[in-house]
Amino acid sequence: IMSDEEHIQEVFEQAGSGSSLTYPIQCSALRKGGFVVLKGHPCKVVDMSTSKTGKHGSAKVNLVGIDIFTAKKYEEFAPSTSNMEVPFVSRNEYTLLNIDDGYLSLMLPSGDTKDDVKLPEGELGEQIQAAFDEGRDLLIAVIAAMGEEHAMSFKDAPK
Repeated sequence: IMSDEEHIQEVFEQAGSGSSLTYPIQCSALRKGGFVVLKGHPCKVVDMSTSKTGKHGSAKVNLVGIDIFTAKKYEEFAPSTSNMEVPFVSRNEYTLLNIDDGYLSLMLPSGDTKDDVKLPEGELGEQIQAAFDEGRDLLIAVIAAMGEEHAMSFKDAPK
């Protein structure tokens, strides 16, 4: 049996809106190099410009962002006074233990393993696989945002 507090927390975590994955910020407070959700994708802001509209309209901000996972470009116009969602983005490094069936087996600081991050496709994945096959100890950098996690880079673990 759960306490009311535990139940409320669980209901909040199950909220489908992704409310705990992002936080609101006024559009005019966004900065180049910061993060924002554009068309449902967590993006890094690469360009933004403000345009004044007619007599009674508010200024509009043109945001250009690059998806942090796919490097795809997204663009959105928004009134400068409106709220935009900003994704909580975290970057962690984990020791690579194994590569199994397209997934990385990573060691968490707690000593537990994490087996749900995919080996990246393309050149990065091939480089990780090759370095692992050579018997090198690797640290994998994993970026997490909006419920997704991707291995973004790797380096040799310090000896």
